[in-house]
Amino acid sequence: MSLALDLARPTTSAPVAASPAVVAAPAPSAEAPSRRLRAVPDGTEARGFVLYVGVDELKAAAAGTDLGTIVEELKRLTELLVPSAETYAAVALAPQGVGGRDVDVVRLALQDPAALAKHRRTDETVAPESKGGVIIDLSRKRVVIEGETAPLTYKEFELLQYLVLREGRTIDRAELISGLWGADDDDAPNERTIDVHVRRLRSKLGVYDEIVRTVRGVGYRFDRHADVSVQHTSTPSPDRF
Repeated sequence: MSLALDLARPTTSAPVAASPAVVAAPAPSAEAPSRRLRAVPDGTEARGFVLYVGVDELKAAAAGTDLGTIVEELKRLTELLVPSAETYAAVALAPQGVGGRDVDVVRLALQDPAALAKHRRTDETVAPESKGGVIIDLSRKRVVIEGETAPLTYKEFELLQYLVLREGRTIDRAELISGLWGADDDDAPNERTIDVHVRRLRSKLGVYDEIVRTVRGVGYRFDRHADVSVQHTSTPSPDRF
């Protein structure tokens, strides 16, 4: 899961003075050849780059800083090197305590195609007989339970997907309604009847119905169990975060 935080700030035509933490890079020599990016095939051109940084707030605080400061310093350095550059920063969110290398978690949360492809290849190497439990396939819009495709309706899958993409966060009923039904949708439920939709979804999940957990007095949350696998898409989700 990820939350895109728009920190875009068009730069001015004049360079921004560097803070003490930023040191200007020396100007490239006129005689030095430009460094070609190996990842850029012939017939295309590089229009920018993405730098994934794996660091959480605790590690940043231990180093005497915070994520916002790091972002601003990197933006300031970019402005110093290329005054006309435009920047955009996205903060990656993941469930508390999730395992794995920080940078790998960030790449998956921000839907990096290469990381997603590697993740899918890892899933495909698992023997079919060990793929019991639940597979929530976001790319094919289906849920497979013990090898059988669950008969979810389109809206039931959208409801499950909304919770899955916000794993570990409790979603209240009002957000579910506004996120899944349009303002002019005649079929839009109210906060009481949304419970009916959730009950129908849970009934089709069978013995795995607890992956959609009820948080009394608040709403619903997706809790991933050891026997639940989520297969993400190779392109960013159209969901708005």
